[in-house]
Parts: sequence; structure tokens; C-alpha cells
Amino acid sequence: MTKRLAWAAAVLTLCAIPDAAYAMHITEGILPAPWAGLWYLVAIPFVAWGLRELRLRSSSTPFFKPMVGLVGAAVFVISCMPIPVPVVGSCSHPAGTGLAAILIGPALTAVVASIALLLQALFLAHGGLTTLGANIVSMGIVGGLTGYAVFHAARRARLPLWVAAFLAGLLADWATYATTAFELASALHGNGSLGGMFGAIALAFLPTQLPIGILEGVLTAGVYRFVQSRRPSLLECLGVLPGRAA
Repeated sequence: MTKRLAWAAAVLTLCAIPDAAYAMHITEGILPAPWAGLWYLVAIPFVAWGLRELRLRSSSTPFFKPMVGLVGAAVFVISCMPIPVPVVGSCSHPAGTGLAAILIGPALTAVVASIALLLQALFLAHGGLTTLGANIVSMGIVGGLTGYAVFHAARRARLPLWVAAFLAGLLADWATYATTAFELASALHGNGSLGGMFGAIALAFLPTQLPIGILEGVLTAGVYRFVQSRRPSLLECLGVLPGRAA
């Protein structure tokens, strides 16, 4: 009995000791209500666009919904690898939206990122509900659009496909964090300089996000090459490749 009481006391003591917690994405409550609402208004049309794309493409491609679910799971897992950046109320982490945009397009990337971010906010205390709109914009919308645009621009420039995938992953990641820095700076600069605040936040992200972006580019290129070598027909069905000769 004495031993059980000792264990219970130890557990309660550990639970009572405060510890620093660094939430992923933009932390709950850090954005003033008007800014949080603004980013929701920006995000909603893109998510609606993605849901419409899901309905249209699923009607013509039976395996498309399971594919979107698989990509969504990948985005959830990839974006659950935080490196805290305590001075900015956020953290560095890979996003996975560059890869998602290559496979399922930018509209559906916004949808899968929204679901991943919502689940992380509800069950993992990463990000938050008030900042969900801002996190969707930075990771799901800007990251997805950047990855998609870079990949197809590189293809038009006749770069090797693995190079196009690498650049898509790299620049989608960096664009996500540039947008996050802008979101934070625009809401929190007060009477100070927006540019100065943006530069300070971006500089705080730089030591971690610079190598993470490179690693995400490598990951995106590796996954793309794997799928291309094993299931090129899948990329053709998804519209990523026009044919095996590509």
C-alpha cells in the first residue's frame, strides 16, 4: 500500500511540474481574432475548390478517392515531425504538400492539408482551431500551389523529372515558411515595421528550415522516382505523366 501511494505521489508530482510546450504550426491564440478570421476567409474558397475537384475526378477515376486518402495520410505523418522555434510561437517541420501537389494537384492538396491540420489541432495540440485558417493558407494553399507551379515549370524547361520533383518539394517547403512568417509579422508587428518583423521571424526559421527544405526536396524526388519506376501507369492516370515515354 505504501509503495502504491509513493508511485501515485511521484506521478502527480511529475504531472504538476510545468514544462515548455512548443506547438507545431502557428500556435493556438497567437493571432488576434480579426487576422484569424481573415485567413479563414482566404482558405475557404480553396478548400471548396478542392472538394469540387474531388467530386469531379472521383466520378471518372474510381481509385482516386483512396489515392487522395493515401496522400492525405502521408501529409499528416510528414508534417508531424516538429523542430521547435520558440521565439516565433511556431516550429519548423516538413510539410509534404509539394509531393501532394504533384500527385493530386493543388486544389486537393488544400483539402488534405486542411484535414491533417484539423486532426493535429484536435488530437495532438499542434496548431489550433483559431489559427487553422492561417495554417491552411501557408501549408496547404501556398505550399501546394508553389509545388505544383514549380514542378510543371521545370517540366516545361525540360529538366529531369526527379529534379523537377526535388525543386517542387524544396520550394513548397520554403514558401510555406515565408508565408507563415508573413502571417505572424502582419498580425504582430504593432507600431513597428512589418518588414523588420517579417525579417526577424524569417531569420528565426532559417537555421532549421533551410536544411529541412533540402531534405523535403530529396524526399519528394525519392518518392516520385519510386512511384515512377514501380507504377508509371499510376502517374499517367493521375495526369502527372502524359505517357511512359515522358
